[in-house]
Amino acid sequence: MDKGILYIIATPIGNLADLTFRAKEILETVDLVACEDTRHTAILLNHYGIKKPLTSFHSHSGITKMDRIIGDLLDGKTIALVSDAGTPGISDPGYVLIREALARGINVIPIPGASAVITALCASGLPTDKFLYLGFLPVKKGRQTLFRKIAESEYTVVFYESPHRLIKTLNELKAHLKPDAKVTVAKELTKIYETFHRGTIGQILKQLPAGKPKGEYVVMVSN
Repeated sequence: MDKGILYIIATPIGNLADLTFRAKEILETVDLVACEDTRHTAILLNHYGIKKPLTSFHSHSGITKMDRIIGDLLDGKTIALVSDAGTPGISDPGYVLIREALARGINVIPIPGASAVITALCASGLPTDKFLYLGFLPVKKGRQTLFRKIAESEYTVVFYESPHRLIKTLNELKAHLKPDAKVTVAKELTKIYETFHRGTIGQILKQLPAGKPKGEYVVMVSN
């Protein structure tokens, strides 16, 4: 029996209209969709009238769940791997499944689409010919060392930050950056309240609304 195929499908990061034609076509033909949150993915599939079996695969999924998915692939099934938003495998537990599938000789096919990193960068106004992506910053250990590296980087640096840590992170980073370092902070990309703040880090701290920020943030720094 021929082995199946694992499709890595990028899904919208906010606006459901951003699903590509190819992604929709593949989702309509696979045997199973593996996703972070079945309820979240069901909203996307229902929007496009797609009815497929769903199985959860996230950071807390154990070896048994991964073995079950790999077993289905070895039995010839086609499976779509999706995250809650964006491209699976990027700051996402999907890379573990992808790595195992490749180790078992299963064909892995990427279906490109939305990515918060690229979406934010292309409208940031910062240099994009070279950039360093850091994902989510550590909450405690290693933060100050990383801030120093960001301040010394010759490339534009990109990272994600949660709303309840954003102000603290920007203030800590400010202590390491040159006063004229260029920073762009983006939130709610592709959604109705999409916002870009551009300037020095001091200017951005003044631009941010009072109170607790809302939404997911992409922070970009160019020295």
